[in-house]
Parts: sequence; structure tokens; C-alpha cells
Amino acid sequence: MKFPRPLRLALLLLSLTGALLLGGCQHDALPFRLTNISGHMPDLQFQLTNDNGRPVSAADYRGKVVLLYFGYTHCPDVCPLTLAHLHVVLQKLGKQADDVRILFVSVDPARDTPEVLHAYVNAFDKRAVGLTGSPGAIEALVKRYRASFTREPGSQGGNYEVSHSSAIYVFDRNGRARVLSTPGTPQDDLVHDLDLLLGAGASA
Repeated sequence: MKFPRPLRLALLLLSLTGALLLGGCQHDALPFRLTNISGHMPDLQFQLTNDNGRPVSAADYRGKVVLLYFGYTHCPDVCPLTLAHLHVVLQKLGKQADDVRILFVSVDPARDTPEVLHAYVNAFDKRAVGLTGSPGAIEALVKRYRASFTREPGSQGGNYEVSHSSAIYVFDRNGRARVLSTPGTPQDDLVHDLDLLLGAGASA
């Protein structure tokens, strides 16, 4: 039976839509425990400077599962607690943790030089990388992932704090955003989801 051209086009669009929906279901098939953000956040993308003073981009971390976190070294509470939390998670993963990288992006580039960042992140975990850059580059990356930060008024001594969001963005080996964690997430739930991403390989 030959359908009129407008109907044929409608049927074609319907079949394409169904294929896309099916593809989305397959893409999100892993049984995550944490908030699944697959398809709802952009891929990992940046050009910054690492804690060894070298320019790096997201491409340098392809093949690794990435935990992206925005913070700063003078943070009095949530940043050290979060890095300690992630260190324990990686310890629980055992040998698999070698394929994970914690990317600690400073929202205080004026004080967080590569040297300062290197000493700070390495005190928590050798698989953590400190990243810094121009204020514009940092702001663009923060906006890309719908995070936020605000520098609080400084004291007479020049000290100040930076209020910032505390989400931990988890990307798969291909740089795709997959789950969202927080410092309060049960460690075993994050271990579970990282284990899924590490076991799924690059085809996840």
C-alpha cells in the first residue's frame, strides 16, 4: 500500500523518534543509585592549567571516570570533607580506582596557584588533580554545569571566603555526564555507581 507523501514523512519522523527514545533507554540502562543526569548535562569540556602548571583539557582525561568538583584551598569545611570522602570511596574501589580522577577546580584562582593546589589535593589523594585558570574560564565552566560561587566580603587582613555549590559531577570514560553526587551521599552508593561505570568500559 502506498501512503501519501505527507503521511510517509510523518511515519518516518515517528520511527526516528522511536529510535532516539530507544537509544536513550539503552544509554541510561545502568542501574545507578545516585541521581542519573545522563543526557541532561553537557559533556566534560574545559581548557585549564593543572597543578603541575601545564595546560590541560578534558581530552587529557578521556578513558578515565572523572569526578568534577568546584572548591578552593582556603575552604574551612566542605572542601576538605568532600576530598576526604572521595578518598575513602576510591580506597573502597581498590585497584579500579587507578582509572578514576578527581578534578578539583578552584573557584579562587587569585590564591590557588598550581603549587598551592598541588600540595592541597595531594594531601588527600594522589589521583586528585587541582585545576585553575583565568577568572573567565572558571566562571564559564561553573555556568556550564549550572553550579555557582560567590566571593564573600573580605576582612581587614585580606582574608575572605567563597560560597560555592558542592555537587560532585561524575563523567564516564567518554566524558559524558552520568550521575550527580554530593558530599552527603552514602559512600557505598557512590562506590556502586563508579563500579558500574568502570566495569562498563568506554561503550557505556
